[in-house]
Amino acid sequence: MRLYYDLHIHSALSPCADDDMTPNNIVNMAKLKGLDLITVSDHNSARNVEAVAKVAQQAGILFLPGIEMTTAEEVHVLAFFEEPESAREFGDKLYTELPDIKNRPDYFGNQLIMDENDEVVGTLDKLLISALPYDIDESCALVREYGGYPIPAHINKGANSVLANLGFFPPQLSFKTIETVPGLAIENDVSRFEQIYSSDAHNLWQIAERERHLEVKDANVRTILQKLCD
Repeated sequence: MRLYYDLHIHSALSPCADDDMTPNNIVNMAKLKGLDLITVSDHNSARNVEAVAKVAQQAGILFLPGIEMTTAEEVHVLAFFEEPESAREFGDKLYTELPDIKNRPDYFGNQLIMDENDEVVGTLDKLLISALPYDIDESCALVREYGGYPIPAHINKGANSVLANLGFFPPQLSFKTIETVPGLAIENDVSRFEQIYSSDAHNLWQIAERERHLEVKDANVRTILQKLCD
């Protein structure tokens, strides 16, 4: 079975994303583009994951809950979970560990919490794009402690990636899969890894087209996580 996917989309919770990245807009754009599987992975929080999960279910799109962590080295790591509630619990833990740097909406952008009707039900005060106090080893261990699955994000970007910031893949972390950006060169040998190619969309038009797919036996979150991480 082929599932066309985009596993790295930001909602209006991320200050760097457009305010019109609402649950319904994200899901409807994904549906228009013919995607079968999506992830919303905001910076260091999952407060919009449950709303997007509800909308995706109604639209018949499979939803994989996620978060994009920023480690102490400012490396971005995707964390995937089986259930939206688990992602939210993990995100709430991360939020408590963020430095006490307040967001400036006029400079960084809004951090909007939304319900399944795209109504704004709150905001977050701490700046979500700040680095956490955990290094990459501690970050991945924490993801697994909360039942999640870590994957290094956009490894061939020139910033906030494991290769740009560390220069190598820490062997002790035993990643099975990495995320790469289509069209950007990869300097290191990554042949030992499975690869996913996602958009890192911060606005609606950036959401991936129906181009990349996963081959799975069954269309469910558990099967997808086993393919990517087990």
